[in-house]
Formats: sequence, C-alpha cells, structure tokens
Amino acid sequence: MSHSFTEENYIKAIYKLSGGGVDAVNTNAIADALDTKAASVTDMLRKLSAKGMVDYVKYKGVSLTEAGERVALQVIRKHRLWEVFLVEKLKFNWDEVHEVAEELEHISSDLLTKRLDEFLGYPQFDPHGDPIPSEDGKLKLKPQKLLAEMEVYDAGIVVGVNDSQPLFLQYLDKMGIFLGAKVKVLDKIPYDSSLEINIENKKNLVVSSEVARNIFLSA
Repeated sequence: MSHSFTEENYIKAIYKLSGGGVDAVNTNAIADALDTKAASVTDMLRKLSAKGMVDYVKYKGVSLTEAGERVALQVIRKHRLWEVFLVEKLKFNWDEVHEVAEELEHISSDLLTKRLDEFLGYPQFDPHGDPIPSEDGKLKLKPQKLLAEMEVYDAGIVVGVNDSQPLFLQYLDKMGIFLGAKVKVLDKIPYDSSLEINIENKKNLVVSSEVARNIFLSA
C-alpha cells in the first residue's frame, strides 16, 4: 500500500513522539510537532486508521499498528541512509543534511534504498549517531548516557546528539565537539549545573546544562 508524503510524515511523527511505538500520543502533540491544526490531525488520523496504520480512539490518543510501525521505520531508514550519503559522498556538513533528507526519504523505490545501503557499505548509524533501521526494521542501539548524567572524572566517546537542529550542530562544531571525540568531565558547577569538560585531551571548556542534556556519550 502506498502512502502520501503527508501520511508518511504523520506516521513518522507518531513513532518519534511515542518513544518508538511505546506510548499513545495525543493530537495536540502531533499538531505541535507538524505545525498544523488539531482538526487537521484528527482528519488525518481517521484516514490512517482506515488504512490500518494507527489505532485511534478520540480523546484517548493514537498509537501505531504493526503495519504503521513498519512504515515509520522504513521512512526513518531512508532518511538516515540519505544523510550518510549526503555527508560521506557529497561532503555536506552534518548540520546541512536534515532538510534535504526530509525530501529524499519519501522516494518509494525499495530497490533504490537497497542499492544505496549497499553503496554506502551498510552503515549502522547516521551522521548524528542515530541508528539506521535494517531492511527488516531492526535497530542496533549503542549503550549511551547523556553528558548531563556523567559524574566528575567520568569520560566517554561522543556517540550521538539529542538535538539535530542546525544551530546546535554548528555550536558543537565551533566548540570542537564531534562524533568520536573523547570527553572527560572535569567539574560540575552547582549553581546552574553547567559542566567543565576536556575535549580530546587538548582543550577545556564550559558547556551549559542544556547542551549537556543533548550530547550522548558511550556508557
């Protein structure tokens, strides 16, 4: 069964808002995520329910069916493979790829996706450290911990980010924080929970608690 660009965006949004299909999602959260009206969300949920993509009960929220979850994972798979392609082969920066991949993820050719995966050497993670679903929808998760949860003298490798907005990624570039960088916590400032950290045994810097809540390190 084919799905429109908009339908796929809704399915993907529900998957992400539900924590990977775990929790029911209310219509207001979907409306906020997709910058649309609650009435429009309700109309789309009825349509997706008729297609067997979601279980929707008015006033109780919506969750994906198994079929809906498969669609969500395939869209996410394409998105993240295209991000790898854009960074590795076309030399985009990691802060430039999200919007382009948002367009490319809706190309419906299974053969193209399979050939792209093969061409890239079957990558398991995208340029932001997010796992790429396999062809059968499996995710390989890394043991990881937020920088904000680390204690003084703890160290780890940057394996992902919780915020892939360009401004945040540009900030990390400016600070010299990148995937694969070794980070050690030198101090925690009680006043505002900011952290003094060392990067790659080369330089020390202070990051805010908000930044620390958006960087994942190897656990």
